[in-house]
Amino acid sequence: MWNPFKFFKKQREYPIANVSMDELKRAINKYTEDLPNGIPLSTLINENLTINYQKLAPYLKRIPIETYYMSRETYEVFNQDQYQLAYDHDIIQKAVDHYYDLTGELPIIHGDPYFKVSYHKLMKKKLIDYRPHEEFFLNKKDHLVTSKRPY
Repeated sequence: MWNPFKFFKKQREYPIANVSMDELKRAINKYTEDLPNGIPLSTLINENLTINYQKLAPYLKRIPIETYYMSRETYEVFNQDQYQLAYDHDIIQKAVDHYYDLTGELPIIHGDPYFKVSYHKLMKKKLIDYRPHEEFFLNKKDHLVTSKRPY
């Protein structure tokens, strides 16, 4: 039944404290488990790629002091000094997906055993307009980009 007083419910106050990357990732996983079907995890990510701590606070029992970023495309979490890397993840993932839609091929360097993304191929199709400083690799299973070299 609809409760008109539900909207006047006071939001709980949480203390501000340090939160490790592992704690944050565990809280994100719990948040994901509680999401209703059809609601994407990207609802947790603000426009500037920061994580919405108000939504995570019930899982963390506090608000992080640190600023963490999350890629909208790969859902990878980054430290406060890695904004550019999070941003580049989104740009490169979108470009890789678009390149695959256009050509039916992955934009990797020919013969590279690590599936390294070829910026040259992406620039040739005008899918990116700059070369990121980091190298990106594709996961062989789901074709998601990562900056971590596979072993």
